[in-house]
Order: sequence, then structure tokens, then C-alpha cells
Amino acid sequence: MDSQEFKAQGQAERPFQYQYRALDFAELARGGAVDLDKHRLEVIWQARGIVRVVAGKKEEFSRDSTPAVSAEVESPEITYEKTDEKMKLSGPDLTVIVCKSPFQINFYDKNDELIHADVPGSALGSRRDEFRTCKELRTEERIYGLGEKTGFLDKRGKTYRMWNTDEASPHVPSTDPLYVSIPFYIGFKPEYSYGIFFDNSYPSSFDVADSRSGQLIYTCEGGNLDYYFYAGPELAEVVKKHTWLTGRHPLPPLWSLGYHQSRYSYYPESEVRELASRMEKENIPCDAIHLDIHYMDGFRVFTWDEQRFPDPKTLAEELSQSGINLINIIDPGVKKDPEYDVYREGMEEDYFLRRSDGKIYTGEVWPGESVFPDFTREEVREWWKKLHENYLEQGVRGFWNDMNEPADFNERRTLPNDVLHDNDGDADSHRRFHNLYALLEAKATRKAIREQRQERPFVLSRAGFAGIQRQAAIWTGDNRSFWQHLEMNIPMLANLGMSGVGFCGSDVGGFSDDCSGELLARWTQLGALMPFFRNHTCIGTRAQEPWAFGEPFTSIIRRYIEFRYRLLPHIYSLFYLMSREGMPIWRPPLWHYPEDDRLHNINDQIMVGESLLAAPVCRPDSRERRVYLPKGGWYSYWTGDYYRGGQSWVMEAPLERMPLFIKENSVIFEDPDPDMQAPAGGFERLRFRLFPGRVESRDSTHLYLDDGISFDHQQGEYDLYEVQLVSRSGSFTMELETVHTGFSDSPEKIELVCAGLEQPPEQIKLNGDEVGAEDYTLQKGELTLFTEVKLSSGLKLELKI
Repeated sequence: MDSQEFKAQGQAERPFQYQYRALDFAELARGGAVDLDKHRLEVIWQARGIVRVVAGKKEEFSRDSTPAVSAEVESPEITYEKTDEKMKLSGPDLTVIVCKSPFQINFYDKNDELIHADVPGSALGSRRDEFRTCKELRTEERIYGLGEKTGFLDKRGKTYRMWNTDEASPHVPSTDPLYVSIPFYIGFKPEYSYGIFFDNSYPSSFDVADSRSGQLIYTCEGGNLDYYFYAGPELAEVVKKHTWLTGRHPLPPLWSLGYHQSRYSYYPESEVRELASRMEKENIPCDAIHLDIHYMDGFRVFTWDEQRFPDPKTLAEELSQSGINLINIIDPGVKKDPEYDVYREGMEEDYFLRRSDGKIYTGEVWPGESVFPDFTREEVREWWKKLHENYLEQGVRGFWNDMNEPADFNERRTLPNDVLHDNDGDADSHRRFHNLYALLEAKATRKAIREQRQERPFVLSRAGFAGIQRQAAIWTGDNRSFWQHLEMNIPMLANLGMSGVGFCGSDVGGFSDDCSGELLARWTQLGALMPFFRNHTCIGTRAQEPWAFGEPFTSIIRRYIEFRYRLLPHIYSLFYLMSREGMPIWRPPLWHYPEDDRLHNINDQIMVGESLLAAPVCRPDSRERRVYLPKGGWYSYWTGDYYRGGQSWVMEAPLERMPLFIKENSVIFEDPDPDMQAPAGGFERLRFRLFPGRVESRDSTHLYLDDGISFDHQQGEYDLYEVQLVSRSGSFTMELETVHTGFSDSPEKIELVCAGLEQPPEQIKLNGDEVGAEDYTLQKGELTLFTEVKLSSGLKLELKI
């Protein structure tokens, strides 16, 4: 065998052996195979612009995928060419050339421009059960994605490990790994982006130009080297392909996009009632209250502490009457107690994990000695699903899966590697299934809600792997009440979204340590724009409910929670887009302005959709901040002031205001008079807040409406509208066109607000009819008019300015 050996810096053990020369090529139905002596490698077309590369030992070679992959294989037409020195596979949008010596796999776009290349002679390295591949990185190439990681948006210059970890220490830039492992990265250059997803659940690492400048070195500690290459060229197209392969967030219940209040823990039930009552008294909207582990009997999952919660069904009913949903925490650890029916039944049916010696594994978590279900078995997931029935019958509306890395209070913080998972007959060690544990638990939890309540489930998970977005939302775990953690939210959630997990958020105010009124106010300002919006803190910390710090903080926090509810029609439409195309809610500004290198590693600004840009204040006592606005024109959401982009501005940021900007020639969909909860059955009113362009421009966006809870939208009972916006010299036009109609309760009370007008319009037309001065108001450059119209019949506003 021709090979090269490479010894990693500082590595004392046996070095990797690299396959320097391929022996032969062979054609396959959807690609080609490479003979590498003791190894086999295949290049297979998965779909248009998606190529799978699988390599493994010949005697163990398998094309099996992890549960992360959910898409069916498509069969685009490809051509196969072979010479003595290379194999060329050409398909739509992508060409792959495999060089024999030095062995290397290179990827080209449809114009035969090189997109991505292996390091020559280092495309495949092996050592015992490990595999490694070395990828070339160009000097200007940025690296995004990699799931839940601390640090800046661009992940270049560090090594990252994929191993779900309950990390109790403060999350600083060097903290790695955390709770969620998504072995997917995006290589970004303004002219072309690509993505690579490594479908391997074993422990793995990404050395991103850390030990070797100009190289990304991926190492997996078991299984095959198995990756999918996604062609761009746009960043959005890469994420769209990744979420096609691994699945997309199903449309969530509308109430789950409202404000959630939590702490470790609210008990007894009288405290929960007082909390709900105080929310109402303070006029603070709230859709959910979370119960942490103290609602249980001795931390036994699927039980209630009958002293603290004597009548949970009545409690849930009372909360429901107030519009508040109850969410219970569920941990996977089951207390070892022969008198406890969940433990007893699991033992009788042999549902718990065993060690290699055949003995049930016993660890320690909150209940003390505990055992752990084997979620790799379908019958165990079905059993776990049924255990939720009693909670659901009592009125619990959602579940919060915690400690599911899985965590264990030992030195490793998790289960030993010699714990075995049955995997329905394909048994293997915990090393293979550790990162999949939370994904499989969430699958059972989601199914429980869907089947019993016959409504869209809400499941929140701390841990996950690629594909977790099909089952649950994610929050970023045990952060701290540090200003640095407020700022860390921005790139962390942006990279999670680009990794396919767009329904995500952090603990607003911080989980550990004591929050302050100023920090909570600033965090709530940002949290109001997070896809998942929850205030949560730890036992023994200072209270941080919205009123905890008094005025002026209570009023500021209330204002931004109300702002969240005003934005729900806009946010919900973005969730629809994510469910259809995988586009995240939170997007780094470079998503829409890839040519602007000043945005490629900006870490303190974020876009919500394509038109709203937030610049949160992340330092104490700051009452102004520098904001870089991308090219074009931008309006202050709060004042209507207009700013030219492509430059930085120093913006006033008093405590009560987070700088927030809207791109010119845009529309924001709002609920003009939101209630204390997200509306049940759909929105009753809509406001179109319009921001005309001051240069000639044409844009479009989509408005989505349905009942917000049922699965009727899957049967066509929804409305989808395309909103066209055209700005020309002296005129502005907004026109709504029907894409699909099927929802009978779409709002008919419409408010049209046009911001940033420097003078009264010369003429206003609504659906072709001229609007008189008595039918609109104009105050401080903002025009407002009202109409009642069936949206499916069309809506057109024309302004002559």
C-alpha cells in the first residue's frame, strides 16, 4: 500500500497513515468507487448539488446513515469518465474529480471553477478505528456553522470537539464542547459558498486552521468517514441543501413563539398561581410557565410531588383559562427505586442500558442512583412516549428535555463508553450513540404530544445532534448573568441557525449568578427578537422576573415583551419560510450582504429575516453604540430617521431603547393591538408597517397565516401572500398577491402605516381608489390609514410622493 505518515503536533501515540495513492476506480449507479487497498471509498450523488463521500475498511464498509439523515435519495443524471490517473463524475451544478496520485478529491462548480479541494495525499488517513481527512482552506475563506459553539461568528483558528457535554463551568471562548454537536460547517467566500456535513455520531473534532494554517482537519474516532458535500453558490442555498438532507423545523404552535417564564424552580403550585396572577397584574404578556425538577416526587420523572402540587390538573386548567401553557421538565435518568412504577416497569421489560458485562448501568443524577432508557430501541421510545400520557391528560402542553447529553454526576459527566445500546439489533457502545441520545428521546417526546393532543408539539431540548430540528427547539444551556454572555448569544445562535437549528434561544438574564436590572433590560431587548424567548434562572440566584428590579426596568422589559407580541405575524411568517426552505430566523448580516467584508465576522449585530437589523447594547452603562449599516438605506424603527448604509454610525441607545433598523423598501407585519397571549385561532388584525425606498428598488416578501395550532395547514388550510414593494423616483407601491388561500379566518381589519415620509404624499390610492385627506393621518412623517378587506381579494397601496 502506498501511504504517507503524518504525526500531529504534540501527539505521542501512533500517527495516522494517509492513503497517498488510489489503486483503481469503478463506476457505480450514481457515482464511482475507489479501491484504496484495505479501504473502499465511494462518491455517490445524493441529489442535485449534493454528493456523498463514504470511506471505510473493506470488511466493515457500510452505507448506513445516522438518524440525522431523513431525506430520500434522488437520482440526478450524472456522467462517469475514467483515465489512468483520475475519475471524473459530472452532475448538475457540481463536478467531482478524484485524482489517483496523490490521492485527492476535488469539487468544481458548473463552470468548472474549483470550489473545494483536499490536501493532496491527505484525503483519507486512518489509525485503528479512527479516520481523518484534511481539507484545504483558502486565505480569505471564512468558516461558519459547527452548531453550538462559543466564540466569534467565524470559527477559524480553533479546534472544536463534537461530544455533547453538560458543561457546568462558565461558557467562555475556550469552553468546548457544549450540549449540542452538529458536525457541519460552511466554507464561505463572497463569490462562492459550500458546505460539508459529516454524518458520524462518534466523538469527532474539527481543527479549523488551528494546528495547520490553511487546512481544516476533521477526525472521527469510530465509524466510517462519511460526509455530504453541498454546492452553493449562495450561503442560503447551502443551508437549504443541509436542511433538505437532515430535515426542517415543522411549523410550531404559535403560542410557543410568545414569552416563556421559568426558573429552577417554581413551587409549590400556589407560587405558580401567584406568578401567573402577577403577570396579569403587571400587564406583561406570557404564553408559558416552565416547571423545573421540584414539581416531581423526589425528582422521579413522570410523577408529581403531591405535597407541593396536590391538584396539577386544576392548576393546568386555571393557567389555560388565563392563556398560559404549562411546560414540564423531563430528564432521562430514572430513579433506582423498586417501589417506583417507572423503574419497576423498565426493569421488568429490560428497557434500561447495560454495561458490556451485562449489568444494568447505574449512574447518579438529581434523583440519586439512576438508570437510563435505551432510546435506540423503538419499543423503548414507544414506552417513553406513553409515560407522557398522564401529564398530557392533566393539561401539560409541552415538555422540556434536560440532562439529555446524557449527563451523569461522575468525572466524565456522562455514561461510560462500555455502556451498550441495542439499536434494534445493531448493538454498539455509548461512543457511537452518545451524541444521538437527545435526538432519539426528543423523537419519542414529540410523538407523545402529537398523538395524544392532536396538535403541533412543543419540545425544548438542551442537547442534540444534526436533525434535532425535526423534533425540538434548542436553548443554549447553563449560561451566566454576564454581559459577555449576552453578546455571546449573537454569534452562537446565528451559527446554530446556519447549522439547521433555527428555533433556538438562550436563557434571558442568564441562568447562573445574579442578574441586574440593567442587564435584564438589555437582554430582554435582544431576547424579544430571539426565535425562542424565555427568561430562566437558577436556584439560589436573585429573582429576575420582569418586575424583580422595579422601575424603570419593569416598564422597559414590559415594552419589549409587548414588542415581541406585536412582531408575531412577522416572526410567524419567517417560521413558515424556515419550515419550507430551512432559512433561519436569525441571520448574520453577511447572509444578505456577502460582498461586504466588514460583515464577515461582525458579532454584535443580527438580522431577523431580511429586513430587520438589531444592534443590541452589550456593555453596562452604555447609552450609545457604533452601528455598521450595510449598503442601501435604513430607517430607525423607533424614530423613522433615515440613514445611508455602507458606513458606521454612532447611535443613541438610552436604556429604554435598543437600536433597531429596517431596510428601505421593506414591510414589517405586526399585530397592532396584541393581547396578553399569542392569539388562538389566528390574528384578528394586521398592520403593514411600510418603509419606502429612496432609491429605485423592487423587493418582495411573504405573509403566512393559519390557525396557529392544528395540522390543518398540512391539508391546505392556510393563506400565503406575496407582498411586492416597488420604489421609484416620486412613488411607492405595495401590492399583495395571493399565492395560496385556504384559511377561513384570515384577518380583515388592516392598518397600513408608511414611515419615513418627508412630506405629505401628493396622492394616495388604495385598491385603485383615491384616498382623501380625511381618511388618513400623518404625524411625524408617518402615514396611517385603516381598511377592512378580504386579503385574498388583493390589497394595493400607491403613494405619489
